[in-house]
Amino acid sequence: MEWAFLLGRIVFGLFFVFNGINHLMNVRGMSMYAASKRVPAPQAAVIVTGIMLLLGGASVATGYQPVIGNILLIVFLVPVAFWIHNFWVETDPMARANQMAHFLKNLALAGAALALLGVPTPWPLSLG
Repeated sequence: MEWAFLLGRIVFGLFFVFNGINHLMNVRGMSMYAASKRVPAPQAAVIVTGIMLLLGGASVATGYQPVIGNILLIVFLVPVAFWIHNFWVETDPMARANQMAHFLKNLALAGAALALLGVPTPWPLSLG
């Protein structure tokens, strides 16, 4: 079971690492989207959240400081679900469905990160 846990946390963590890199490589476009959602200081917000995703994902994947890493992910996912993916304000059915899918995905991922907080540390086969 240790290997299943290792593989699962690597897949879970790399999802966030990839998205953190995407944030940091597409700051301009993501900042424009964040601005359209009335995020204050959108460019800084994209950079900070990109770093949060990168560090949180790397933490989960490696098992190094996983409590801090999972908290970073939860602190990103929950506000973004409600602020950025606020499907209830969409009038177009396709846009509403798209935003609802992202809203629910973020809450599910936050739930998984929250569940990982219940795993005693140090994690098996971790770097820390």
